[in-house]
Amino acid sequence: MALFTFKLPDIGEGISEAEIVGWHVAVGDRVEEDQPIADMMTDKATVEMESPVAGIVVRLAGEPGDQIPIGAMLVEIEVEGDEVAAPPPPSVEVIEAETVGADDILPDTGRGTADAVGGGGGAPLAVPAETTSQPSKAEQEASPLHQPAAGPPPRAGEEMVLASPAVRARAKDLGIDLAQVKASGEHVRHADLDAFLLYGEGQGYRPAGRSATRPDEQIKVIGMRRRIAENMAASKRHIPHFTYVEEIDVTALEELRAQLNDGRGDRPKLTMLPLLIVALCKALPDFPMLNARYDDEAGVVTRHGAVHLGLATQTDAGLMVPVIRDAQNRNVWQLATEIRRLADAARTGKAKSEELSGSTLTLTSLGPLGGIATTPVINRPEVAIIGPNRVIERPMFRGKEIVAAKLMNLSISCDHRVVDGFDAASFVQAVRKLLEAPAFLFVD
Repeated sequence: MALFTFKLPDIGEGISEAEIVGWHVAVGDRVEEDQPIADMMTDKATVEMESPVAGIVVRLAGEPGDQIPIGAMLVEIEVEGDEVAAPPPPSVEVIEAETVGADDILPDTGRGTADAVGGGGGAPLAVPAETTSQPSKAEQEASPLHQPAAGPPPRAGEEMVLASPAVRARAKDLGIDLAQVKASGEHVRHADLDAFLLYGEGQGYRPAGRSATRPDEQIKVIGMRRRIAENMAASKRHIPHFTYVEEIDVTALEELRAQLNDGRGDRPKLTMLPLLIVALCKALPDFPMLNARYDDEAGVVTRHGAVHLGLATQTDAGLMVPVIRDAQNRNVWQLATEIRRLADAARTGKAKSEELSGSTLTLTSLGPLGGIATTPVINRPEVAIIGPNRVIERPMFRGKEIVAAKLMNLSISCDHRVVDGFDAASFVQAVRKLLEAPAFLFVD
């Protein structure tokens, strides 16, 4: 028998180390050649590492969350024979695209800015495939962090219910039939289980004090969640944020949107976002410092001529920001189509790396949870981020008359090193004029 050391290869992205996201094997498992053994996350993607040889796993480099330098031992495998021939370069498969931080976009609810991009629904992002060789029960108990994430198999009647492994595991522990749980999106989430416990069919209202108490749990911050945490911390640490909020009367805009949707044919339904993007693109040429990226190490601000608009999108794995390239050259229907395509790709883990990088300005919305105002965190190295809040109907004065109006607050956070408050306020006022007189959105 011989011992083969599988070293973490250079994935070809100019990185010096990668993070262990999860193991497909445990010590004592037998692996075959080309069998997945681990998922490793770099700054740009998560890649699946495959074993170059067949044998018995005798040592793993660490636990999920540990950083492994390129060229360091990843796995030691005991192989048959006295010598091990040099294996071919290991193959890797990208299973999860780059993420960048911003605030959430929640599902389309059909009213005002609730018609947002990201989805609470949709299928979960791609997850590591289960290993074909399972560790023994003793090894699972001795080293739980070395096991691949997997939920319990669905019970009878649940085969068509979409839910993550963690939600399925919790539902099983609570004795809940997922088929009886009403999903807030296209799949069941933890929040849906909470709602079922409080207001489940036949249970009626149950005060919080009588609800079943779940045990405390510790969750290690690794993988995408750690990348998001690092990006958010870096943004707040390096960028002096300021936020400006303005109220906009979108009554006419909502009427226009309804008229356009009535005659849309087979085109996608228009939400508020495509119209807002048109307004942003028409106003930005007069405020080039807002459509920019700041390299603070080099001390250089790049003002971009094209608008590559990032859309902060909530997925099961965390926040992702797919990018609409050259948004200024697209009409409202093309924008609506691209918004839907990118959001679906992000939620299902099919977004390409180039679709998740290079944004020059980010748009984020909490949809129906948008509140009165938001203070979104800038998607570094950009210098501004726009956050529409929910549309509400309130009485307002028009001349001497009191009328019902649909009002929406628009928030913008800016990098005060690059953008002055006057410029941010002037930009929002220009956008406001376009949204309150939407006919000008379609006039050159």
